[in-house]
Amino acid sequence: MITISNLSIQFSGITLFDNVNFVIEDKDRIGLVGKNGAGKSTLLKIISNFKEPETGSVVRSKDQSIGYLPQELIPSSTKNVIDEMMTVFAHIKEMENKQQHLAGEISKRTDYESKEYEQLLTKHYEITERLNFVNIAEGRAEAEKILIGLGFLHSDFERGLNEFSSGWQMRVELAKILLQKPDIILLDEPTNHLDIVSITWLEKFLASYSGTIVLVSHDRTFLDRVTKRTVEITAGKIYDYKVSYSGYVSLMLQRRASQASILSNQQKQIAEIEKFIERFRYKSTKAKQVQSKIKQIEKMELEKIDEVDFSTIHFSFPPAPHSGKIVIEVKDLSKSYRNKEKEVLKNINLLITKGEKVAFIGRNGEGKSTLAKIIVGDLKYYSGIMRLGYNVTVGYFAQNQATLLNPELSVFETIDQIAVGTIRTKIRNILGSFLFDENDIDKKVKVLSGGEKSRLALAKLLLTPVNLLVLDEPTNHLDMDSKNILKQALLRYDGTLIIVSHDRDFLNGLTDTLYEFKNKQIHCFKGDIFDFLSMRDIEDLEALNIKAKNKKLKTEKVITESKAVYEENKEQNRLLRKIKSQIEQIENKISDLETRIAEKENIFHDEQKAIAIANDKDFFKEYNDMKKLLSQYMEQWEALCNELALSSSII
Repeated sequence: MITISNLSIQFSGITLFDNVNFVIEDKDRIGLVGKNGAGKSTLLKIISNFKEPETGSVVRSKDQSIGYLPQELIPSSTKNVIDEMMTVFAHIKEMENKQQHLAGEISKRTDYESKEYEQLLTKHYEITERLNFVNIAEGRAEAEKILIGLGFLHSDFERGLNEFSSGWQMRVELAKILLQKPDIILLDEPTNHLDIVSITWLEKFLASYSGTIVLVSHDRTFLDRVTKRTVEITAGKIYDYKVSYSGYVSLMLQRRASQASILSNQQKQIAEIEKFIERFRYKSTKAKQVQSKIKQIEKMELEKIDEVDFSTIHFSFPPAPHSGKIVIEVKDLSKSYRNKEKEVLKNINLLITKGEKVAFIGRNGEGKSTLAKIIVGDLKYYSGIMRLGYNVTVGYFAQNQATLLNPELSVFETIDQIAVGTIRTKIRNILGSFLFDENDIDKKVKVLSGGEKSRLALAKLLLTPVNLLVLDEPTNHLDMDSKNILKQALLRYDGTLIIVSHDRDFLNGLTDTLYEFKNKQIHCFKGDIFDFLSMRDIEDLEALNIKAKNKKLKTEKVITESKAVYEENKEQNRLLRKIKSQIEQIENKISDLETRIAEKENIFHDEQKAIAIANDKDFFKEYNDMKKLLSQYMEQWEALCNELALSSSII
């Protein structure tokens, strides 16, 4: 348990917390939410004892272990990955030495009834229990399991940490915390350096974790699946909700609506009082009442609406210039790094047409950013063809775009130095759309938060009209409001969009085509991210296509197993041949029927054809009949496979 009492702290003259009080209970699952700059990261640092509050106190339970992952970290280890993981157990030797020391002290004592003797016994028992719980051999196996879950390969374990990017080194730091199993885990934007596969693995790990979890994240789906309590930080205060993020949003909107209603009623009341004062101000018979009304206004405390509602603020990308129908054409493209030692893309083909909104998804390191860089011209050396279509102009947001800003320029100067023509008169409006107010525009870039830098980098994209936007992880460090504003602008954008992202909620409804990058290849899927996951009833991308292959694999497995005993029983083998023939026939029927159903379903996606058949009852009757027949065929196929398996087992 952690108790936070009367916590106050200021930063750059802004009050982050003003006499804040709340308790973190054992086994809590808390999501900290609020605008960038509200103080979420600061609060995590205070809880983890990395920062002291200006006033107030943080009381932690005795011997409580805390694992803290900050937003940014510069690891300096020279060890390889697995050896760095095993440093988690360096404290075991210290514990063993302490256990021996306590045992020696106990053996010397004769004051068996004293409080001091009892304390020594208790300490020895506690440390012995801890040592019994820790097994280094099992620890290495657990370390490998966690590393695999976070996206590392077995071949990565012996590689030096300095060979990995900062994002992968952050994964090792996260893995160390998970391996330690502390009483409390504090995570500041843990999904920023993870891909969708790793995020879903981490969700499962944290969902079953026995300790307390407090995290900051702008991934709505991640918050909903991990947390059960939401603490909102706003205007120096906190609001505590015993629900996950989606439940919090509903309750928060109700709260703000109530605040707005109270404030409106107060303002009406003040207007009525002021009208009375103005009417009778100079009448001596009403002087006493007028003074009473004036004092009433002075004593009235107006309701405060804690945070500005940004739902009406929006921006739009400039209209996309005309381009040809084919925007990007990729043929037999391959790309390798490290003098051709590491091939990330092999003979891939891709065609993107005008107006498509496409997402690149998959594990980190599978080539998503590589292909994005090739498309925008940042990478020149590859084999095969990458061709932009007629009159295609590109706007690009790189993963590290925010770090490329000049730290010595102000927010206004960053935009002003590249703005031309009439756009220069709209700089303040553009910055306002990205939540930079008059107090922000003169700030130096170097003092901005990660989210503010990302918003500024995105604002630069508005300055030049383009018909192809390529965005590589644009939502990293953006808060919920900023992500929503960006998403709405992209939905209105009339050009072609390619987006590399691991944020499922952000991608949902934004893109109509997904390209999964896996094993040096790309695979196209028509639909959005949750279609991609849910249609196959899977939790992560590792399980992609398993269901589609099960039908074929099950038959092949049974056939393979039956071959070894084929000659032993002719009559049984004749039966097996008959069943296999029936399976083959039913599979052909299923394949033919699936093709016919797909042809009909394609009509649904063609607006003109869909309108034409809207009232065609025969069309929909035939479609429904085919679906029912397909279900019957699948049941027959399943029964035949079971019969084949049973017959094979008898042999």
